[in-house]
Amino acid sequence: MSTPQQPTYVPSKVLKTDYPLIDNDPHFKRVVGYARPSDYVHGVTAAIAGPGALYAMEKFAPSQVGRGGFAQAMRLTGVIGAIGGFLYYYQRSTMRFYGMSENAREVEMDMREMVDKVKKGETLYGESRLTPHMQGVAARQSRYSALFMYGIPWFNFVNHSQHGVDTAKYYRAAERELEGERTGKAQDEAVTLA
Repeated sequence: MSTPQQPTYVPSKVLKTDYPLIDNDPHFKRVVGYARPSDYVHGVTAAIAGPGALYAMEKFAPSQVGRGGFAQAMRLTGVIGAIGGFLYYYQRSTMRFYGMSENAREVEMDMREMVDKVKKGETLYGESRLTPHMQGVAARQSRYSALFMYGIPWFNFVNHSQHGVDTAKYYRAAERELEGERTGKAQDEAVTLA
């Protein structure tokens, strides 16, 4: 007697947000690629806040840590600030994928990227060397992970197809575009023949 196999796909929970969900587990490259200039500004500001505050405190109330002590403290604060600034930048960009902040620009970019992939015959979320089961494991581990970025920084580096959105919208949009292109070509041919 054989046991039934477990499905490799577990539907993801979709949070209710004010803006449309683009992806509940965006790939690292997409998050970085879709980042806005304001994300960079906020990340850099967060990165220099720690070293800047330490430097200001040293100017107003010297710590007298001795020779080379302040330089070491500044380096450590700089490294921690850079890591924190990157995580803040990454989280701001990811929140738009989740629909938790205004994301009209990203919705348009996503639609354009995915429709172009459909028209080229490529897979929407990239090819993966992992088995479907392992793709599901990876998706479940990193889904909505940016909500806990302050606790455990967790990024998605796996290509998989479990992103919490109905991908049929991309195929419908590509079909409409292709139909429009065919109709436009037919009209152009009719005009040139007349």
